[in-house]
Amino acid sequence: MDMIETLYEILQEWEKDDQVTFICLEGEGQRAFCAGGDVRALYDLRNSNVEEHAHYFFETEYRMNRMMFTYPKPILVYMNGVVMGGGVGISVGASHRIVTEGTKWAMPEMNIGLYPDVGGSYFLNKMPGEIGRYLALISKTITASDVLYIGAADYYLNSDLWDNLKGVIMQNKWLGTTVKEELHQLILKFNQSMENTSTLATLETTINKHFGFNSMEEIFNSLEKSAEEGDSWAKKTKEILLTKSPTSLKVTLRQLMEGKTKSLVDCFKMELDLSMNFMKSHDFFEGVRAVLVDKDQSPNWHPDTIEKVEEKDVESFFKYQWKDGRNPLEEINKTL
Repeated sequence: MDMIETLYEILQEWEKDDQVTFICLEGEGQRAFCAGGDVRALYDLRNSNVEEHAHYFFETEYRMNRMMFTYPKPILVYMNGVVMGGGVGISVGASHRIVTEGTKWAMPEMNIGLYPDVGGSYFLNKMPGEIGRYLALISKTITASDVLYIGAADYYLNSDLWDNLKGVIMQNKWLGTTVKEELHQLILKFNQSMENTSTLATLETTINKHFGFNSMEEIFNSLEKSAEEGDSWAKKTKEILLTKSPTSLKVTLRQLMEGKTKSLVDCFKMELDLSMNFMKSHDFFEGVRAVLVDKDQSPNWHPDTIEKVEEKDVESFFKYQWKDGRNPLEEINKTL
């Protein structure tokens, strides 16, 4: 939470500071850019004031995420190492996004009985075909070539060249009127071609075939049919989906369907409702327990099959009862 508050405050301050021409974000150390928010803290508050804490946490995070998408100054993000969940949220909306040989990108929320937030309703729908749905529903971790293919990065750079690029950036005299294009041209001098082709690109037709349906039942049936015909990818994909929370699967599919026609701001408003309702969901706390607390990797989902998740249960996640009857993100200008 401290990092989110600090970054949001800095973004607001530097937006108005004429001495700041652009912002550069990198992770501390080599292991990760950002591994996401502290959902364990929400778990620890499960029997007390979790909704009050969650409201402040998610509203602040989403305001920051939205600001990055619409920021008037260039934002350069160096995505070396782990870029997951909240880490995707503070990188995907940036103007200049660099991945490396060490990038490990994912929206892993499905593993803990949650859903892909931080603007996922918006940016997952901008990806080729049904790849956004696929990545969200199975929480797949991907590397640089795939991150470039889905449009979540712009440049590839071997990590051992980063210090050189930073050195040139620090020495350059930046002019506010041309900084965006100058920064682009400078990064291009260090940009490298990828040796590996995108795995997602080769799988796109197959992914579209199975994930283009508007119900989880149809997706499962499609995968099962291909698995019975000897398709090992379909078999493995179905097995992965079966480990996820049936409730989260159905809510996430609906989230992405709804997000297709929504503006960025409306996506964040929807996600704030969703996040608050997940704070009342058994599966979220059970998922955090199984993955982050006890680490037994054996969550007991309830309901335990998609057939038992009723339509009214899914609908209930999309409307949160705010005290004043108004979503706190209502006043944000709809610029995207």
